[in-house]
Amino acid sequence: MSYFESVIALLAVAVLLLQATRRMQLPYPGILAATGCAVAALPSAPNIPIDPHTALALFIAPILIDSAYDFPLRAAWRLMVPLIVFAVGAVVLTTAVVVAIGSAGFGLPLVVAVTLGAIVSPPDAAATTAVLVNLPVARRVDALLKGESLFNDATTLLLFSGALAIQAHGGIDGATALRLGLAVPGGIAFGVGYGLLVSRVRPLADNSVGGTLLQFVHAFATWLIAERLHLSPVLATVASAMTIATHASVRDSPRMRVHSFAVWTTVVFLLNVLAFLLMGMQARSIVGAMSAPQLSRALGFAGAVVVAVIATRLALAFLYRVVAVWRCKHTGGPEPVSRSETFLIGWAGMRGLVTLATAFALPGNFPERNLVVLTAFAVVLATLVLQGGTLALLIRWLKLERHEDANRERDAAQLSLVEAALARLEEEEGDTAEEIRTIYREHRNRLNDRAHEAPLAHRRGLALAAVLAQRKRLDELRDADAIGPDQYLELQEDLDWRQLGVTADEDRRLNES
Repeated sequence: MSYFESVIALLAVAVLLLQATRRMQLPYPGILAATGCAVAALPSAPNIPIDPHTALALFIAPILIDSAYDFPLRAAWRLMVPLIVFAVGAVVLTTAVVVAIGSAGFGLPLVVAVTLGAIVSPPDAAATTAVLVNLPVARRVDALLKGESLFNDATTLLLFSGALAIQAHGGIDGATALRLGLAVPGGIAFGVGYGLLVSRVRPLADNSVGGTLLQFVHAFATWLIAERLHLSPVLATVASAMTIATHASVRDSPRMRVHSFAVWTTVVFLLNVLAFLLMGMQARSIVGAMSAPQLSRALGFAGAVVVAVIATRLALAFLYRVVAVWRCKHTGGPEPVSRSETFLIGWAGMRGLVTLATAFALPGNFPERNLVVLTAFAVVLATLVLQGGTLALLIRWLKLERHEDANRERDAAQLSLVEAALARLEEEEGDTAEEIRTIYREHRNRLNDRAHEAPLAHRRGLALAAVLAQRKRLDELRDADAIGPDQYLELQEDLDWRQLGVTADEDRRLNES
């Protein structure tokens, strides 16, 4: 089986498994990890090497762009202290624990142990989001878990890059220290400047395929240019994405946002599929090349690291809560999260794509590479299966799900949007303005009176039937050659938007059920 055939086979299985994971409320990366190992275990599965230099740009740059573009900066300011604790402190503490295990217990060189610690430190937001999308929890917990992954990726990759640079130079000297010191501020400055430049160029390609392609060119170009300039590509990518996002909320057209969201969601999922397939293939080749004593040592070390990364995060979560409680009592700080929420934060530490990509990026001549890579894969697989598989059950058991609160927040926000629209149209005159105001008043009445849920469902059904009748007539016009292909696509898109507006609430209800 060729690499292409393996990818197609895994994609087909992944599509089926994705539907199952949604219904069982399991994180899809865990299922992909198990499937990737199963596909790689087939006798006909190919052994495909991956270029370490390409791995980080290929897998990490799009993930950082996707996460940074959507992350609200104001939420980061509100959660600054816990974000620093978990995005920086947790990474450093986990690395230190892994260094202690690797150096003291298994005789690994210090640089190798630091590199491994950096690789296995960052939790993966995709695995947590896959559960929280159907089981909403308190907003501050949700924001912390999602925001943490963006900033801990930066911390992790800075540690990783620094360890590789020190190992490549055989130690740290003045030139290496200066380069590493300038990489952080230089990467941020370059990212902001490059983001401003891209913000100026993006409107020229708006509402076109070129606009979406430009997003991918920007994602990879930011990383590659920063790397060539010996700056931090991680911070450059994050800074550029956040800079573009601050200018995009008003300038981006709805068509561009909908199209980009669909494309990026697919690409991130595809990258996960490819990464877990490559993980299985590399793990198979590494295990096959090890002798029995080597394999026994690797399994013992991997098991110790898995226990360490899980226990370290749980310990840090509860230690931070102790500090937060003291701070709340003595200095009037924000109210700390509950013990149940603390346990959820500590347990939601599944590793994923970033850990895989950094493991792939290790040079072929890196000391103890096979042991490091195999340990990283073991951490990913164990945390996704153990923690990811029990996260939904944990949320229910601890009674942390807040569907009703989330629904109330959404309804209040919808009502606020309607009031904003009516306030804007209040002074407008004419029949057209009054017609639009009537539509918004009816919407406001429906939001204020949930007792009319059944009539609203009936109305939604009639609206959907009307749109489907229009679709049928449009197809008849095309078949009768009464309308050209361009006009057909234009009207079809208009009907698509109408149908999306009719079915959005119903799709949301199905996802929540």
